[in-house]
Amino acid sequence: MSQPINRSDYALFYPITTRWMDNDIYGHVNNVTYYSYFDSAVNRYLIEEGGLNIHDAPIVGFVVNSGCSYRKPIAYPDKIEAGLRVNKLGNSSVTYGVGIFREGETEACAFGDFVHVFVNRAENKSVPIPEQIRNALEKLQIAGT
Repeated sequence: MSQPINRSDYALFYPITTRWMDNDIYGHVNNVTYYSYFDSAVNRYLIEEGGLNIHDAPIVGFVVNSGCSYRKPIAYPDKIEAGLRVNKLGNSSVTYGVGIFREGETEACAFGDFVHVFVNRAENKSVPIPEQIRNALEKLQIAGT
């Protein structure tokens, strides 16, 4: 599979507001901040489209792995968007693909993977992805992935 760097590689986009504090001393968004962007976009989707109740749901997604490749810097006050896709949908886990794009640009400034394992909150054991969430995740799958 080629690297998912084009807008056409993603199923959905969310705008993100960069903040002054996102910049590091080198004048661009610090590498760790990208993971916050990933987390925010994925969880927004799960809440809005998958019906996840982050406070009371008995089954929640725990991040077990994440990674990011950086292609070109962004900086405050850039207007950016996070592109979402599902790279792999398993029984109890999902691997998301997330791309960070400057508004209006076709190639990602950064892209990465983000893995959730769904667990029973009380028992802290993996369980199948809830049906409503699975249905939402299937909508993010890209043909050929």
